[in-house]
Order: sequence, then C-alpha cells, then structure tokens
Amino acid sequence: MIEGSRVLGVITARGGSKGVPRKNVRNIAGKPLIGWTIEEAKKSQYLDNLILSSDDEEIISVAQSFECEVPFIRPSELALDGTLGIEPVLHAIDNVKGYDYVVLLQPTSPLRSAIDIDRCIEICIAEGYPSCVSVSESIKSPYWMYKLNVDGTLDPLLKIENRLATRQELPVSYVLNGAIYVAKIGWLKEQKSFLHKETGAYIMPQERSYDIDTAMDFEFVEFLMKKRSEC
Repeated sequence: MIEGSRVLGVITARGGSKGVPRKNVRNIAGKPLIGWTIEEAKKSQYLDNLILSSDDEEIISVAQSFECEVPFIRPSELALDGTLGIEPVLHAIDNVKGYDYVVLLQPTSPLRSAIDIDRCIEICIAEGYPSCVSVSESIKSPYWMYKLNVDGTLDPLLKIENRLATRQELPVSYVLNGAIYVAKIGWLKEQKSFLHKETGAYIMPQERSYDIDTAMDFEFVEFLMKKRSEC
C-alpha cells in the first residue's frame, strides 16, 4: 500500500511463446525465467498482492512454487499470438477486485529490481500521473535512422537540419523497456492502454533494462547475471 492506495501486481505469462519456446519456464542462471520477476516483486514495499495470469499448467506450477498466487486460469482466447498485451491485464483486474493501482510485470525483464518497481510506483503517485512506465535511454538515436524507399534509396526517419550532428548534440531519446507498467485501475479500464499523453516515465539504468525475446538474449542476459553474481 502507498498513500492509502492498494496496489496489485500482475505477471502475465502465456504458454505459446514462438521466439523462444517455453521461455517463461526456461532456466536462466539457476532458476526459471519467471522466478526472477516473482522474487523481486515480492520484495516490493508497495505491492499488496502479486498474481499470475497464465493459460499454461507448467507456468502456473512454477509460479506457485515461488509462492505467487494464481487466482484464475487465463481463458485460451486471451493467450493467442494476436492477443493485445493489455487484454490479460484488464481481465485480471476484472477478476481480482479491491485495488486502486495495477502494476504489470512481464517475466522477460529478469534484471529489473524491486527498487525499480517501487520507484515507478512512487513517481506515478507523487507526480499525479494516471500511469507511469519504465524506459531506458536509447542506445541508437532515432535521428540517425532511415527508412528504405521502394526504389532502394534511404529517407531519414526524422528530419533534422544538420545530419552531421554528433550524438552529444542530438536530443536524448528513450525507449520503452517493457519492465514496468503502472496505472490507476479506473483510468486503465477507460483508456485500455498504459500509454497516453499523460503517462509519466521512470528512467531505468540500461544494465537492468534488457528484455528477453530471442535465444541470443537468453545467453547474453545469463552472462550478465553470472558476472553480477561474481562481483
């Protein structure tokens, strides 16, 4: 609880991952991928409850072994490749009531810490944002990116006067890192998205912002985890 508001944490993990099959329960640095998110979420000062939304028996079993509550099985129609990410969250808050804020935590961000979760919640409430999401500074500036035209020529993605500008001269840009999404529940039900012109940002360090989507991501993040444990 924070400032009288009750906060629900929701981990969404479906069984039909295509990029890396069974990635949510795949072992990384000694435990299932989803275990890293559950353990850090349980350290949060502000999450009053943490639940899993999943359609998959094995994922549910693993989550329960880490003492994560599973109050329902996600309907199969909300676990398809084309299902929007917000739909399982809306389903969860319709089925688990009594909370003022919801925090979406995707298991593909295993380096995210409890401090990150709490700071994002604090910013959302202290600044009066209806929602707040985690971002990290973009490694590649969009001002140096191009579109490929049908004739094979390049067209700048964004227009700037001086194409020779150094990185230091360009505006700092940020990308969603997929680690933390916070929102007022009533507002989220209306907007059906965590992202809006009123959405605030929590800037996460790049070293904790890696999102696992491919087998190579798994190998790289596991390498980082092992190096960190040696320090």
